[in-house]
Amino acid sequence: MVTDKVLIVEGKQDKLRILPILNEVVEIICTNGTISEDRLEELLTPYEDSDLYVFFDADESGEKARKLVQHYFPHAEHLYTRRTYKQVEHTPQNYLAFVLAAADFQVNPAYLIR
Repeated sequence: MVTDKVLIVEGKQDKLRILPILNEVVEIICTNGTISEDRLEELLTPYEDSDLYVFFDADESGEKARKLVQHYFPHAEHLYTRRTYKQVEHTPQNYLAFVLAAADFQVNPAYLIR
């Protein structure tokens, strides 16, 4: 099933951290760390007509993957965690909820409480 929104994360733990926050059906794709151009294209081509969102870690490998996505899918919107959290999987869920809500994702309101 191809959904309107596709969220691209680096790993399974990122996906598991975000899933309970979402209040809508969103396809979440894991790159599983370092990704090649060919693998990126293979993963995302089925979704090129969807709204693509990139939510990678705030580290060197996350930035490298982000640049690759930006080059091949320039219409993708990039979401960011704070450098102090470094990884999406270690980012507090309420902060993830605020980032996702700011990008027009429907989030469970319980996660928006500070």
